[in-house]
Amino acid sequence: MSDVFGWGLAVLGTALGYVFYGWRGVALAVSVIVFWLLLQFSRALRVMRIAGQAPMGRVPSAVMLQAKLRTGLRLMEILLLTQSLGEKLSDEPETYRWTDDSGASVTVELQSGRCTRWVFARPADTADEMGGAAAS
Repeated sequence: MSDVFGWGLAVLGTALGYVFYGWRGVALAVSVIVFWLLLQFSRALRVMRIAGQAPMGRVPSAVMLQAKLRTGLRLMEILLLTQSLGEKLSDEPETYRWTDDSGASVTVELQSGRCTRWVFARPADTADEMGGAAAS
C-alpha cells in the first residue's frame, strides 16, 4: 500500500468517525491508526532483530535469493528474504550485496527504498558486477 493511500484512508476513517459518532468516533479512529502504526513498528523491529543476528552480507543461497527478487520489493521485504543485513556498496544509487558460501553474490540496487534491479554473479565472473542485465 502506498503511503499516500494509507494516510488518505486514515483521514477518511477519522472524518467518517466524526460524522457518524462525533468525538468518540474520532477517538476510535485515532486508536486504530496508532494500533496499526505499532504493528508496523513491531514488524520492523522483528525483521531488524533477525537480520542483525546473522553475519552481514551472507545468505544460504544466492541463487535462491535472486530467484525470489522482483522489482518493487521494499528493503524490509528483502531483509525478510535474506535474513541478514546486506554489505553496503554505495549510497547513490543505494546498493547492497549478499554472498553465499560458494562465493556467488547478488547485488541489489534500490531507489526510494525499493528494488529497481539486481545482478547475480558467480565467483568465476570477472565482468563488472553492475554491467550485466538485471534479472526480472
